[in-house]
Amino acid sequence: MTSTTTVAPPGLRLGWIGLGSMGSAMAKNIHRYLSSQGREPLRFFNRTASRGDTLAALGGIRRQDVVQVASESDVIFISASDDKAVESIIAQILDSGDVTDKIVVDTTTIHPDTTKALAAKLKDRGAEFVAAPVFGATPVAEAGQLLVAFGGSNAAYEKVGPFLKGVIAREVLLVGEEPEKATLLKTTGNFLMAGLMELIAEAHVFAEKTGLGSAALERLLELNFGTVAHSDSVRMTTGVYAPGKDQAPWSDLELALKDVGHGVDCAARAGVRLEVANTALEHLRRAKGYSERNGGRRLDSSSLYGVVREDAGLDFRTEFIRKRDGEE
Repeated sequence: MTSTTTVAPPGLRLGWIGLGSMGSAMAKNIHRYLSSQGREPLRFFNRTASRGDTLAALGGIRRQDVVQVASESDVIFISASDDKAVESIIAQILDSGDVTDKIVVDTTTIHPDTTKALAAKLKDRGAEFVAAPVFGATPVAEAGQLLVAFGGSNAAYEKVGPFLKGVIAREVLLVGEEPEKATLLKTTGNFLMAGLMELIAEAHVFAEKTGLGSAALERLLELNFGTVAHSDSVRMTTGVYAPGKDQAPWSDLELALKDVGHGVDCAARAGVRLEVANTALEHLRRAKGYSERNGGRRLDSSSLYGVVREDAGLDFRTEFIRKRDGEE
């Protein structure tokens, strides 16, 4: 089921916690929307204060900690790195005082079991936990074109929905009132994405080894397999999978390891073995090994391409990357 248009109640105060590359992009889009509607500015906190400088320059209200954001907000968005980070933030929100009727919207990809446990903790205190994990890399977040999976009550959606579709997202998938269903859908999407990346990586290596070349394959992916497949291909052919020193991954390798791992774990508990996802996960783990052997070099989630290349007797880095980094 997809979303319908809603109008947020007037006077609703919004807060944002977590300004990584994805969080920063989403927070800026929400703040701009608030400004365009004459609403109160977005309150925000990030552990590394400098990450909030751009948002502050736009008029966002910087707060000193999670507790201050929570105490001054009716709806609190979270964009964190992993389960432990979200658990810590929720604990601080609960320590902020009376949280009755507050809505906590978590955009992080965490384990469905973690989602369920956190929802119960907030419910016990009269608040609601909404799981709203997002599909898309940083450039998509910056463009406000993410896809959001929404798990929460209809009443919560009436309040939160106006800040999702048309603001940070192109569409919202309503998956029911159980928040963990949204994170389960996200983990399912993650292993689909990892499997697609694995397939495209293998196709590119096959094209290179046979002399077909990447250009024709990439054009085929663009014309016949859609935007997502073409985007994954571009991440490989333009060196995003192993960014340069002054470049950031579109989607960090560490996050991919967490996300695909959650999917594999959920499947195992259900008695299902995800063969393609397991292959992709092993290649992601080996990509992390490459990173560690190279001074902790940051890699993108598409870096499994480098591992597939190595298995075919090629360098982890394409000629494009070696030239870009001044190594040829």
